[in-house]
Amino acid sequence: MNETGVIVIGSGPAGVAAAESFRARRDDVPVRILSADIDLPYFRPPLSKDFLRGETDDVGMHAPEWFTEQSVELLTETPVDRIDLQNRVVTAAGQRFPYTDLIVACGASPVPPPVPGGERALVLRSQRDAFQLRDVAGAAGSAVVIGAGFIGCEAAASLAMQGLSVTLVAPDEVPQRKRLGAEAGRRLMALVERAGVRFVGGPKVLEITADSVVLDNGVTVHTDLILAATGIAPNSAIAEAAGLEVQQSRIVVDEGMRTAHPGVYAAGDVALAVNATAGRPIAVEHWQDATNQGAVAGGRAAGADTMWSEIPGFWTSIGHETVKYHAWGDGYDHSRLVDHGDGFTVWYEADDIAVGVLT
Repeated sequence: MNETGVIVIGSGPAGVAAAESFRARRDDVPVRILSADIDLPYFRPPLSKDFLRGETDDVGMHAPEWFTEQSVELLTETPVDRIDLQNRVVTAAGQRFPYTDLIVACGASPVPPPVPGGERALVLRSQRDAFQLRDVAGAAGSAVVIGAGFIGCEAAASLAMQGLSVTLVAPDEVPQRKRLGAEAGRRLMALVERAGVRFVGGPKVLEITADSVVLDNGVTVHTDLILAATGIAPNSAIAEAAGLEVQQSRIVVDEGMRTAHPGVYAAGDVALAVNATAGRPIAVEHWQDATNQGAVAGGRAAGADTMWSEIPGFWTSIGHETVKYHAWGDGYDHSRLVDHGDGFTVWYEADDIAVGVLT
């Protein structure tokens, strides 16, 4: 397919949802997805949970024939080199792809720990990363996970459930204290410890060697496996170089995922989108929000009056426990924990109005 049509950059949840949403409304325009990934589109949430534990290999978003049936051309191992907004052309892997509409959904990349030896740590973002981590874990007796965000907690619990001696290291006294508060942090710490993880909160990582993590409290943790879950950085450089507006390292778009350039949209981790309900831009890094934004972008490109209005949030599992979180993402004045005996809920409030909930 060489005709000019819709180009989607990225095969994550936002990119695939954009192609699917466009195709559901229009079948008369070519749709092409350009992906730097080697694999067919896959679900990322299982990679730190049941995939890592070896309980499933089935993480594909769609069967290979789905793309043929939907007349969506998927090009893997095709990283984008340049976006020419004036001539409406994308250059990728040495080829030129003209477009009528462009949807930038190229996601984000993991950030290694900014310490000597930080590049030695494994990361968990792609399916290839997950295969490597699972293979290394299969021959390991111990692991250190750096970072107690949700990915770090999920992966640490999964590794411990496989019998590894796991240490989870984070600079806060409890997981995610700054984001979720001390009470919620203690409950999250209890969940990872229930899965068999040893949590070490407070000290910072000074150095990573081939077989150890050096902490600033004088302790060196020797280990067979080191995983860094220390955050991500949006892949916005190619868009910024093209002239798209970027703030907070994300492409600026409105509630319809539209940039200031006609026919150019952005969605997912790489986008800073206005949420129609909140009435302001919100940066999110959740799978469901990326899917929702991608569907909006594809709908808009097809001529529909769609907009992003859902409350940001996600659900996950740490060990055998399910955790759900929804919030507007701009902080809170105080939190209120309600214990249910077999679970808990934390309400986050600002000016006596609920602005988030963790349960």
